[in-house]
Amino acid sequence: MVRDVLVCCAGLGLSSLLGSALGLLVRRIPHRWNDIFLGLCAGMMLAAAIVCLLLPAVEQVGLMQWWQVIAGVVAGVLLIGVLDRVTPHLHHLSGVGEQEKHVNNAALNRTILFVMAIAIHKLPEGMATGISFNGDSGNAIAIAITIALQNIPEGMVVVTPLMMAGVRFRSTLFAAVSVAVLEMAGVILGYLIGDISAVLLPFMLSLAGGAMLYVISDEIIPETHAHGFQKHVTYSLVTGVVIMLLIESAF
Repeated sequence: MVRDVLVCCAGLGLSSLLGSALGLLVRRIPHRWNDIFLGLCAGMMLAAAIVCLLLPAVEQVGLMQWWQVIAGVVAGVLLIGVLDRVTPHLHHLSGVGEQEKHVNNAALNRTILFVMAIAIHKLPEGMATGISFNGDSGNAIAIAITIALQNIPEGMVVVTPLMMAGVRFRSTLFAAVSVAVLEMAGVILGYLIGDISAVLLPFMLSLAGGAMLYVISDEIIPETHAHGFQKHVTYSLVTGVVIMLLIESAF
């Protein structure tokens, strides 16, 4: 089990770095493809959150323990909601779109702000994989594959705006490595938290699912519908859901 966790941890980190490397090479992605890639990611994450996290949590509790699922989803949403208020939004920080004001950001280094913003996305993704290893290992592997696949286009659309905004190559490279490390740390943290008590596993699975749902609804979908390519994004989102279901059925 520990070996599988470490393998998935390394795989997620490497896929994130691969996406960032491609972004550094490409340097510029048209909005259409940016939104299509993110829509695909959103669909895969949506299916993973429901099929691999929330449904297993529901299956593990009886009627009298449904509070764990509800409390977990609420806790996940509130956790990412709080982080969302105190850290900058990724697309605004990178120079795409109107600047959004956040408290206490003025004196912080641009690259550090970028890493904080990425943590909103990557830490919950890594934790979702780690937590799921305490339940069905097949679900855990399916989640890991899904996140690894979506790390590649997501890494590209994360790094490219930084380069376009004039951030130095060394700082961009540091940010890319930090993103990978944060996601890997999330896997280990999620596994350790989920291993504390099997009794709380449904709560932890629901927390990870709620966190992912928040990121999808508040960050990814609004961003992909802001540039006039809604139809393309809808098709790619549905495709992402189907891909995730196929991966889940394979494991």
